[in-house]
Amino acid sequence: MRSETLKVPGASLYYEVRGDGPVLLLLPGSGGDAAVFDPIADTLAAQFTVVTLDPRGYSRSTLDSVEPVDQQVAVQRDDAYRLIETLTPAGEDAYVFGGSGGAVVALDLLAHHPERLRLVVAHEPPCFAILPDAAEQKVFIDEVYTLFRTEGVAVAGARFMEGIGGTMKPMPNPADLPPRAAEMIHRLHANAALMMAHELRPITAYLPDERTLATHTDRLILAAGKETRGHLPHRPAATLADRLHLPLTEFPGGHSGFTEAPTEFAAQLLDLLLAARVP
Repeated sequence: MRSETLKVPGASLYYEVRGDGPVLLLLPGSGGDAAVFDPIADTLAAQFTVVTLDPRGYSRSTLDSVEPVDQQVAVQRDDAYRLIETLTPAGEDAYVFGGSGGAVVALDLLAHHPERLRLVVAHEPPCFAILPDAAEQKVFIDEVYTLFRTEGVAVAGARFMEGIGGTMKPMPNPADLPPRAAEMIHRLHANAALMMAHELRPITAYLPDERTLATHTDRLILAAGKETRGHLPHRPAATLADRLHLPLTEFPGGHSGFTEAPTEFAAQLLDLLLAARVP
């Protein structure tokens, strides 16, 4: 594995590359970074050039500005596109997997740059604004944000976990992990306040461009975890799949299935990616 940085407008992106073959960009959820995909990256790298990144402002991807700024989906989309353009040879297509907030970015990437993509797998995008009870979900997110501002990230995080159904597992104790994983956990804890302050509301308020996505459903897989069925993290993917007349693909585990059941998750994802490579 090698690590690099890419200068983009307003930031420097840290990313990691491993493997060989077509480019597969893995987009982490809000507040995540490149290392969250360690449990599945090596398996995927047997067939693909796997690219993982720290989204701008998080972990090792620094902003040019001194003060943090709100994370906008369009800006993260452009960052992902520039990374694809940098690493994907001319005339070749890239593959994208996005989890949680990264799935929202992946949907926006497909809507704006379909010509560069062979397949997008969007796993549990938290675009609550598309739900029939969107107004209720906005009240919930506003409550979480207010708790963050008044009582801190721990209280807000607990309310968020409760509100989405309690299906997400807590992060492990860094003391019980090998050094690289422990360092990631420390970074994710540091990212949490930035995520609450600057990304929670924009990412959950995102409305996918359904009209454009409907013209590219041959390159889109909407996915959700088996263990979140019936809970909030599962619902936006199911709703969007229904509107686009696509099947909903269920993966092992829950919202973070690639860390909860990495062997099974990677095998299923690899099967989908390889099927898309067949002419």
